[in-house]
Amino acid sequence: MHYGFHLRVTGSNSLEVLNLITRGDDSMKKQFILFIAVAFTFLMVSSAYAKKAECPQPRKTKAAPASTAKKDKTAKANKANGKKLYNKTAKPMACKMCHGDKGDGKGKLGAAFKSPVAPRNFTCSKTMKKISAGQMFWIIKNGSKGTGMVTHKKTLKDKEIWDVIKYIREDLMK
Repeated sequence: MHYGFHLRVTGSNSLEVLNLITRGDDSMKKQFILFIAVAFTFLMVSSAYAKKAECPQPRKTKAAPASTAKKDKTAKANKANGKKLYNKTAKPMACKMCHGDKGDGKGKLGAAFKSPVAPRNFTCSKTMKKISAGQMFWIIKNGSKGTGMVTHKKTLKDKEIWDVIKYIREDLMK
């Protein structure tokens, strides 16, 4: 049995399917239809993840105690170390896995979460201008109940948290 497509290149360099030949049974048609269905599904799913990050982000994150919210130790923090922690070495996983390479909340794992529990979009100035460095410290250290943000008080030293905050605030926030 012979199965195949006849293709013709038109003047505009596009391919035109002229004829789908099936001889003997409909398995080629079924495979072609299945391929089209899978390709369409893939495009729809991938376009859902390609949407622009939500801004501003609605969230009712618990406020840090006033004494912590007022703190800002980023002046003495090491931004290069913060970048390394954010992108590679933070445990149990790098921050970018949820928050994304660009800090937009569109990391590989973050895509599984939807608003209002989606990872924080650090690139949204409307949201981030209201969040102090001390609030960020408190959330990273203690986690955020009701979201995917886990506590890092046992995995990162306070200085390392400040390093990450400096990197986020200087390189990712817009």
